[in-house]
Amino acid sequence: MTDATQEAPMKSGLARIMMGPNARKAMIGVLSVVCGVILWHLASLRTSPLFLPSPLTVAQTTMEMVADGSLFVAIGASAWRISAGWAMGVVLGVPLGLLMGRFHVVRLIVDPYIEFFRFIPPIAFVTLAVIWFGPGEFTKIVLIFYTTVFIVTLNTIAGVSAVNPLRLQAARSMGATKLSEMTTVIFPSAVPFMITGARIAMGNSFLTVVSAEIVSAQTGLGAMIWTARNFGRTDWVFVGIIALGILGYLFDRAFRLATQKWFKRFLF
Repeated sequence: MTDATQEAPMKSGLARIMMGPNARKAMIGVLSVVCGVILWHLASLRTSPLFLPSPLTVAQTTMEMVADGSLFVAIGASAWRISAGWAMGVVLGVPLGLLMGRFHVVRLIVDPYIEFFRFIPPIAFVTLAVIWFGPGEFTKIVLIFYTTVFIVTLNTIAGVSAVNPLRLQAARSMGATKLSEMTTVIFPSAVPFMITGARIAMGNSFLTVVSAEIVSAQTGLGAMIWTARNFGRTDWVFVGIIALGILGYLFDRAFRLATQKWFKRFLF
């Protein structure tokens, strides 16, 4: 067999990979981003840097912040607060939603508080949180927990309510107890709703962390964005916004991969 005949299958295999559906999707995404950056650059040529800094200016500022470590400090602070508050909200919201969805008396007791507080935005509690808990890390984590817990609880309740009654009847006819019903029927059926609630809550946690850091933090992406106004550094604002977007994408992607691995058999 000649070298040419050996190379032919390799080239055809590479071509299939390059022209596969995933490659096309990635290419479309990259082209979309490139077009967006070009439009951003063209718009920056017609305005002042204070109003709209160019992509090159933002890239240079990003490299400066990476070099002095300030960007990593800000990202690390925000990421820790989001992770801690969101995880606490999920850990409480899931079992609370299961209990409220399964036991009517629990729902009657807790529902008035859920329905009242879920309409009050976390930013309304920033001042009280600082007074009660001080300006430290715990305040920001509590606010993110507050953001998360109601969303996860309500989505979990919806998942429990969506369980097919025939499945419950079948489990009972086979002698299932309340606990086994919860673990073998209700929980697996509600998993997609829990995951959806956790993802929505994660997005809202990014909104909350910026608000909390603006009011009571010296570090973090929100604090960095707020500090930029004192120095007229719009480029800092853009660096913070882009960092938040990338961090949010990475968080969501990691969560999706984890849930697909751990709860694959429960997902639709």
